[in-house]
Amino acid sequence: MTNATTKSIGVLTSGGDAPGMNAALRAVVRSALTRGVAVYAVFEGYQGMVEGGDRIRALSWDDVGGVMQRGGTVIGTARSAEFRAREGRLKAARNLIERDIDRLVVIGGDGSLTGANLFRQEWAGLLAELVATNQITQAVADQHPYLAIVGLVGSIDNDFAGTDMTIGADTALHRITTALDQISSTAASHQRSFVVEVMGRNCGYLALMSAIAGGADWVLIPESPPNTDDWESTMCEVVRAGRKAGRRDSIIVVAEGARDRHGNPISGTRVCKVLEERLGEDVRVTILGHIQRGGAPSAFDRWMSTLLGHAAVEELLSTTPEREPQLMGMRYNRIRSRPLMECVDQTHAVAEAIAAHNYERALELRGGSFEDAFRTLRTMVRALPHEPVPGRRRMRLAVLTAGAPTPGMNTAVRAATRLALDRGHTVLAVHNGFEGLVRGEIEEFGWMSVSGWGPMGGSLLGTSRRVPSGADLYAVARQLENHNIEGLLIIGGWAAYEAALKLYNERQQFPSFNIPTIGLPATIDNNLPNSEMSIGADTALNSIVEAIDKIKQSAVAARRCFVVEVMGRYCGYLALMSGLATGAEQVYLHEEGVRMKDLYADLTEMIESFQQGKRLSLVIRNEQANPLYTTEFMCALFEEEGKKLFDVRPAILGHLQQGGDPSPFDRIQATRLAARCIEFLTEQGEQHTSVSAFIGLQSGHIKLTNIEDMPRLVDAAAMRPREQWWLSLRSIGEELSKAKPQE
Repeated sequence: MTNATTKSIGVLTSGGDAPGMNAALRAVVRSALTRGVAVYAVFEGYQGMVEGGDRIRALSWDDVGGVMQRGGTVIGTARSAEFRAREGRLKAARNLIERDIDRLVVIGGDGSLTGANLFRQEWAGLLAELVATNQITQAVADQHPYLAIVGLVGSIDNDFAGTDMTIGADTALHRITTALDQISSTAASHQRSFVVEVMGRNCGYLALMSAIAGGADWVLIPESPPNTDDWESTMCEVVRAGRKAGRRDSIIVVAEGARDRHGNPISGTRVCKVLEERLGEDVRVTILGHIQRGGAPSAFDRWMSTLLGHAAVEELLSTTPEREPQLMGMRYNRIRSRPLMECVDQTHAVAEAIAAHNYERALELRGGSFEDAFRTLRTMVRALPHEPVPGRRRMRLAVLTAGAPTPGMNTAVRAATRLALDRGHTVLAVHNGFEGLVRGEIEEFGWMSVSGWGPMGGSLLGTSRRVPSGADLYAVARQLENHNIEGLLIIGGWAAYEAALKLYNERQQFPSFNIPTIGLPATIDNNLPNSEMSIGADTALNSIVEAIDKIKQSAVAARRCFVVEVMGRYCGYLALMSGLATGAEQVYLHEEGVRMKDLYADLTEMIESFQQGKRLSLVIRNEQANPLYTTEFMCALFEEEGKKLFDVRPAILGHLQQGGDPSPFDRIQATRLAARCIEFLTEQGEQHTSVSAFIGLQSGHIKLTNIEDMPRLVDAAAMRPREQWWLSLRSIGEELSKAKPQE
């Protein structure tokens, strides 16, 4: 390992801009400064590296304050023809050496990262040439024997191997989904069709996932072109059938790289013309363009990019000459590194497969979750379900939502209903949770019963926190018997899981409870066992981050501290992750507790920072962090001890965290989980078994856990799981948001 105190790190953004780049930049700068390493920003990408001068400038701790919520990249990006030539790279090497830089964090796409690797490979030769031409001395060259590189993928396309998500992709998906929601409302008003063209080059991720999230009727992606030459007729028949079934709007999503099976491009304009000519409809085309890149990054892009930037610095400071340059990516909610060029080669392999018309291979290279999503969408876009398969068991399945209303519940009900109907099952919708089940508020749902439900927040079925007990159990048993219910899907939070466990434990007394039962996690608290992300938590986190952005704009006009109280009950997920995504200086969690000496230590640090010119301090408190040290108490303490140096204001966000339309992530995961739940119930029915379980995302995979295991997996008193993966991120947030390191 090189001496961290004598070398510097350079950081640049290159290629297309992507929301979240600034969060990564902030993390790189502050992580390095904390370790005593100077950081230089290379402005305007590789072009700035070639030009040198004030294009390469040292950054301080405060230089990256307040940048997390800004879109684009504050250090600029540009294409550089000069860097593609060896002469340009020779200038770049000299400019870096002048500033003692031989380690780089490159945030960009495959072209930028490939260029960085070429630069690394040529490094020794470039320095030898600089020595030969007397531009540097041999002693200086000997101090920089190799160039270390770490790559972070900044691209809204999500087209890079080695990471589940690229920086900016989630934000772009937010933009597209919002546009689809807005277009759908005007399309329904006029009974009109819209063709929406989205970005993505050779990757259909944005088109596919936005089609699922936005409830589109058809999607065209590069990896899986229409399987017939007469795809236009197939598409038109689906749209026509949807109209006949009662749909007032039709939305077709087209990826910019879409093509037919012969490689001929399919544009949004062409699709529009086909619909107009064959259906005689009034059709509009919307090309979303660069609005997909712009604006403030989503909560996910902020915290993910922060973790990536922090990990990039740790990798650079521990690397050796023998180690290949690494790509830092997100895999299953964890930061992982992989050899950079291995990832570049795999990325190019997809484009090569598409160019060779080997679409099966292209789809395979995208990964199993991409293929599963595509298969699910093909069912969801149908105007009516398939005819029942002869000989396949058809079940009567009940669906209900329980616990607090949560964004994404309606999406899950819609997906479960249509996927169950497509398998030939009967779907019985239970209104008002277990309270409604006790009263027999049960309605049979058809295909169009859930039309338009996907984008809507709350629970259209209605919900309640009631957990059946005593006489309720008898009433539930009677309703299950009366309606001949053979499987039960419960969508909800802690109360839903408690109810499922209660039914399981009472099976001996009530035989009608011996049916397959599955719980789908839906709660903003993200406090359920064996599920890393519950449906609704991402939406709530985005609501918190958006509110804090506005609070911060208000606060900087005066010297002010805001104490923001967020929900979560005894689970600190929302508090910690919103702190990580907004750069909060303090975050108080029930898991850690709050002591008076902690408050005074934080207060002392806050006073010192305001004395040094700080204008804003942000404190986030979990609603149950401490029963005595409430939000009001903290505000009073801080203001009293601040001695008019700064104002203190509380902000209790309340139920706005539970409201609003679900985020794209919550819609996609609700659909994905609902699909697996219906598979589970179907499998149980075919095997004539009655397992009771709950489902969840674990290490990137959907896994089932028997409901009887719930007690050992949770802290029942605190209503949270014993294992909380996000607690390990606490130290990173503190490192990047506390007072600047000593000089």
